[in-house]
Amino acid sequence: MQYGMAIDTHRCYGCNACAIACKLSNNLSKGVWWNAVVTEGGATRDTASGEWPNNVMRFFPKACQHCRKPLCVASCPTGASQKGDDGIVFIDQELCIGCGTCLTACPYEVRTVMQDDPEYYQDVALGQWDAPEHKAGKAEKCTLCSNLLERDKEPACVRACSMRARIFGDLDDPESEVSKVIESGREYLQLHEESGAEPSVYYLL
Repeated sequence: MQYGMAIDTHRCYGCNACAIACKLSNNLSKGVWWNAVVTEGGATRDTASGEWPNNVMRFFPKACQHCRKPLCVASCPTGASQKGDDGIVFIDQELCIGCGTCLTACPYEVRTVMQDDPEYYQDVALGQWDAPEHKAGKAEKCTLCSNLLERDKEPACVRACSMRARIFGDLDDPESEVSKVIESGREYLQLHEESGAEPSVYYLL
C-alpha cells in the first residue's frame, strides 16, 4: 500500500481552504503551516507571469510528498523519521532530537522544528481530539491526517477542497480513483523528481 494524492491544477484556484483546514484540524501552532499553496507565476503571490494575452498562473498546494524513497528517513540519525506500511512518512516524537537533519535532506521544505512551546490562537484546542501533539524541539510535518484515516475519513485538506481538486487513495491499487486518474493519460508532474525520492503526490496539468 502507498497512500498518495493527485492534485488537479486546472481545478485549484488558490483559495487556501486546504491549508486552513490542515492548520485547524491538526491544531497547529501560530506561524506553523504543514500545507501551503504556492503560486507558479510572477514574483509575488497570486500574480501571473508573462504578458497579456499569454499570462500564466497556476497554484501548487504543497505539503509532505510522502515519498516512496524518503530522503528524510534515510538521513535521520536517530531513526525518528520513518515510513509506515501504508506509505505514510511520519516522525516518532520520542526518538526525535530536533537536530534538523531531515529539514536539510527534504527537497520540498515542508518540515519544521518547533523552537518554543506551541502557541495557539485560542485557549482551547480547535483541532481533532486525536490531533498530533506538538512539542518544542521536535520536528513535525503533514501526517496525511493518519488519525482521520484510522477512522475511515479522508485527510482534512481533501475534505475541505470545494473544487474537488484533490484525489486521495492507494497508489498501489490499480482500481483506486487516484490510480485511474494518474494512468488516464493526462499529463502530470512530480516535484523534484531528480532527487530520486519518488514523491507520492502527482500534479495534473
